[in-house]
Amino acid sequence: MTSALRQKAAQMASAAAQCFSYSSSPATWAMRQRGGGGAGAGAGVLRLSSRRTFSVSAAAGFDNQNREYVIVGGGNAAGYAARTFVEHGMADGRLCIVSKEPVPPYERPALTKGYLFPPDKKPARLPGFHTCVGSGGQRQTAEWYKENGIEVLYEDPVVAFDGKTQTLKTSSGKILKYGSLIISTGCEASRLPEKIGGTLPGVHYIRDVADADSLVSSLGSAKKVVVIGGGYIGMEVAAAACGWNLDTTIIFPEDHIMPRLFTPSLAKKYEELYQQNGVKFIKGALIDKLEAGSDGRVSSAVLKDGSVVEADTVIVGIGAKPVVSPFEAVGVSAEVGGIEVDSLFRTSVPGIFAIGDVAAFPLKMYDRVARVEHVDHARKSAHHCVETLLTSQTKAYDYLPYFYSRVFEYEGSARKIWWQFYGDNVGEAVEVGSFDPKIATFWIDSDSRLKGVFLESGTSEEFSLLPQLAKSQPVVDKSKLQAATSVENALEIARSSLQSSASV
Repeated sequence: MTSALRQKAAQMASAAAQCFSYSSSPATWAMRQRGGGGAGAGAGVLRLSSRRTFSVSAAAGFDNQNREYVIVGGGNAAGYAARTFVEHGMADGRLCIVSKEPVPPYERPALTKGYLFPPDKKPARLPGFHTCVGSGGQRQTAEWYKENGIEVLYEDPVVAFDGKTQTLKTSSGKILKYGSLIISTGCEASRLPEKIGGTLPGVHYIRDVADADSLVSSLGSAKKVVVIGGGYIGMEVAAAACGWNLDTTIIFPEDHIMPRLFTPSLAKKYEELYQQNGVKFIKGALIDKLEAGSDGRVSSAVLKDGSVVEADTVIVGIGAKPVVSPFEAVGVSAEVGGIEVDSLFRTSVPGIFAIGDVAAFPLKMYDRVARVEHVDHARKSAHHCVETLLTSQTKAYDYLPYFYSRVFEYEGSARKIWWQFYGDNVGEAVEVGSFDPKIATFWIDSDSRLKGVFLESGTSEEFSLLPQLAKSQPVVDKSKLQAATSVENALEIARSSLQSSASV
């Protein structure tokens, strides 16, 4: 933080002290925010009164009206955190969200799925997928935030942070005050370098609605599409491109798609389905550069082996990086990146928390530190963190890894795809089913325990069984699974193992 910002913040804090007195110790301040400090019920009433005086004071000179709780970031996790504040009656006049986006939080998975459908195939559009509709909750539009007394600062990301004065500075120069801070900055797309064409017109990355709007505009006039990357983004965008009837090629360096989850056998089934929809694969290939045509737009992708693939639209899906700036001083995980937190999402600085994609947290059931880039974790971590902040909860976050994808769901598609995975894909994989339409994969460790399970095209009852299996990790008879005559039969064998383990 610049010395000028620190000086200004100090002056503002001094002015605020005239109407609100608190300890200069961050630890004491954070403890009071959580209702600690050894005070009794009467002191609790006094703290609430003091907070209210502080939050409405204009004399302090800060640019946010709501200062007790501040969330930095306007993604999925922020929306679900806001809902939890409202549920506890602690949002009105107290909560401020600072976002770089022009709209309230929304369910980001839609951006690589329904949002990319052609106009004649009922594409998803805002306000249809604002949080928290993805989990069956209320659609939290801008009006919802206003009605609940939540202050939202749009298109004004935080660029500087000072933990000593508990202040933030935004890109527009606003100085914000916080009591408790929740970092919910998420991730940003990994990009190809500018020198190899990574910023050419017609080259797209997807992280927000503006990115998706730009891609939809390109798809409307595209003829040949190249997707770089064979992971989630690549596979979902390629499936959407099929809805536009475009010549689509996926290029990636691995031997098969979804290498971090799919087995080679499982990947082959999905690759064949994509090929039936006209998608071409170039495997084991690296991009040398993207070239522009005479109009300045991207015109081709040149591979390291010298081969050239024509393209007027390129989508890059090669991963993401946690957005830790400007909060590096809070503590960054050397192991997985992101802001380091404990099992209650507390950082090393009292009163500061981190949630969602940016949080490096203890994955309790597998005894390792993890950073999970998934909407399910964004939702659950937000809820757990706010519960910790507002109540006496001390229960450790015990997350079960979960991933899913839904593609080819546009009108007129010959076949819709929907798979779910729970657990850890370690150990020996046992595959059951013909992919017509169902297929399941079970991962079993050396102790015959079921560690992870994958299912395509399951019923709601079958999908609901998966987290039970992955959480309980029952001992299963691998030979019985291998001999299963159908996916239904295999799931029943696994269910029986679950029941047997429970009775032991």
